[in-house]
Amino acid sequence: MAKTLERQAVLLLVVQALYGISTALSGTFVPVYLWKSSGSYLVIGWFTFAQYALGGLVFWLAGKWVKEYNKMHSLRTGIALSGLFYCVVLFLGEGAKNWAVPLGILSGIAMGLFWLAFNVVYFEVTDPDTRDRYNGWAGLLGSAAGILAPWISGLIITSMKGEQGYRIIFMLSLAIFAIGVVLSFWLKKRHGEGSYQWTLGFKQLAERGNPWRRLFPAIAAQGVREGVFMFLVGLTVYVATRTESKLGLYSLITSLVALISFGVAGKWMSKLRLTWSMLAGVVMIAAVILPLFWEVSYSTLLLFGIGTSLFLPLYMIPMTTKVFDVIGRDQESAAHREEFIVLREMALTAGRLLGLTAYLIVMSTHHSPKTMTWLMLAVGLAPIAGWWWMKPFLHQRVARRQRPQTE
Repeated sequence: MAKTLERQAVLLLVVQALYGISTALSGTFVPVYLWKSSGSYLVIGWFTFAQYALGGLVFWLAGKWVKEYNKMHSLRTGIALSGLFYCVVLFLGEGAKNWAVPLGILSGIAMGLFWLAFNVVYFEVTDPDTRDRYNGWAGLLGSAAGILAPWISGLIITSMKGEQGYRIIFMLSLAIFAIGVVLSFWLKKRHGEGSYQWTLGFKQLAERGNPWRRLFPAIAAQGVREGVFMFLVGLTVYVATRTESKLGLYSLITSLVALISFGVAGKWMSKLRLTWSMLAGVVMIAAVILPLFWEVSYSTLLLFGIGTSLFLPLYMIPMTTKVFDVIGRDQESAAHREEFIVLREMALTAGRLLGLTAYLIVMSTHHSPKTMTWLMLAVGLAPIAGWWWMKPFLHQRVARRQRPQTE
């Protein structure tokens, strides 16, 4: 029988959901906002490149802060800086296109501080018995946030003149970030133990037979896809329709499908044969790109989005769960959870930057719909390699461990 989540895990879910709502309200439209003022695919690419590069660097540098001091300060600072990002965008207005890289740096620092602390706390409030359930709920709530927030944002933007709609949704995001900071004070203070080992991750990769020698490229393959898809899909929908309300409706439909699929997958994942169900997931999220070769239109993009939402949980839930199970495989490994979470982010960052490098090269030469579809297919096939590297972990059961004492 599946265990229920403890109160601290539920509270962390609420904070994560608020962060997701705020990001869904405005984050979907930041690339569109930059594209409308610049008309350049490269501006959005360099913004995202700076965002991911600084996010990964902050993960590594802030690891010492989170490991040796109160990690909740990092989480709250990350939320606060995310709010500051939208304040700066509001202040710059149309001039934001000239500050794309500095804005990406600010956003990356904010994301790095938040997600580093979040992942450590997530590890501490869950165990192998509850991690699938937490990830299922996290995906479900994330999808729920994506159902209404972008749709409402799209309606607000299209119903108002000029930048007024963007100003309203950016201000709403700022307010929700503030609520998230307040609620985070009910999460228990979690002071770290031991000293942060700056090079532990590199040592894991150099050690023959170490599981991270397979996990690192598997996670990087996930990052290759994420680095491009997280902004290009929404931007492509906008370019195909030229209206923010259509992009909002697209997010509503695809997130509603994801809401159902993550809920079902979170409940039944433990009963599936992960090796084959994950393979089905990675093959299908690549296959649904194929209709775009016929035509890049709202209809084919919607077909792609619905297909992705249906099959992505089969890939993402075991991918996330098994990595954290390896981090907590024994007491010695769990004692270095901060370093291993940083190593996980380094893999994601490497993959994201690789995917973005391919995007920047392609966009600097040619950006026809057919070219972008080939790019999407190329990066969309990367998770299949990730599945191959993950295979040895998919049939393993990790013994339940005692949670680290952090209070």
